[in-house]
Amino acid sequence: MHGAPRHHLPAGSAAHGPYALDISPEQAGWERSSLRVVELEPGGVHTLVTGESEWIVLPLTGACTVHVSDEIFELLGRESVFSGVSDFAYVPRDAHAQIASGAGGRFALAGAKCERRLPARYGPAPEVPVELRGSGTCSRQVNNFAAADTFDCDRLIAVEVLTPGGNWSSYPPHKHDEDHPGEECVLEEVYYFEVADDGLGYHRVSPSRPGGTDVLAEVRSGDAVLIPDGWHGPSIAAPGRTLYYLNVMAGPGDERQWLIRDHPEHGWIRDTWPSEPMDPRLPFYGPEDHTPEDHTPEDHTPEDHT
Repeated sequence: MHGAPRHHLPAGSAAHGPYALDISPEQAGWERSSLRVVELEPGGVHTLVTGESEWIVLPLTGACTVHVSDEIFELLGRESVFSGVSDFAYVPRDAHAQIASGAGGRFALAGAKCERRLPARYGPAPEVPVELRGSGTCSRQVNNFAAADTFDCDRLIAVEVLTPGGNWSSYPPHKHDEDHPGEECVLEEVYYFEVADDGLGYHRVSPSRPGGTDVLAEVRSGDAVLIPDGWHGPSIAAPGRTLYYLNVMAGPGDERQWLIRDHPEHGWIRDTWPSEPMDPRLPFYGPEDHTPEDHTPEDHTPEDHT
């Protein structure tokens, strides 16, 4: 990611060092939001130096142990993002953390540059609010594990969205690139995608200002889209293939909040939702359907496989 930031990052194009995906504020050309994905072999260990950012360790596949300061968090994880809600760990700024996995797995590290140093904490899967949003062909599931009103962070906001095959998500198109108190706030956002059964989806970002972000991307598992500005949506799931994305956001405002403005030509769709049924395929799962992988911390080795 050299020179001008690219907004669509196909799988592998933003790999760096131990990370299959490495998006930093410097690489993205913005101030706060980060996302990394680390893949650990069985017995693998990764050291995370948090610096000026707070981080959440979120299992995508597999289980792990997170050691930070005097705390040890055993994350039971999950078989995949399509199988259940995961537990997670919050790691504060100015810390060293060690992530170890006995059976191996893939782990998202969602981060944001911040000011306050909050305590390290464990996020239990049964406490993750699972929301059904939209209706009809706009139906989707949102796992609000670190939404602004569900889990305390200084700057970081992160949620997961699952969209049934054939449906439109992130719709109506919306934006959060201007400060309008009580209506819209400024947030830099990363979308990280996975698609069931090696499928594909589509994601649109249209300019909200002259020369603004303009993306129409075919997305597959491991892809990411950077959204510094612009109307984003829809995210379209191909028929027969569930679309997953992880949203990571942070902004400069004094208050940590998620305030969006709908595109004026498309916001009417919300008014139709009360008269349409929710997609019967939802929810895919709830917090009670937590499906952890076998977790064998005694198999962890001290060798750092970064």
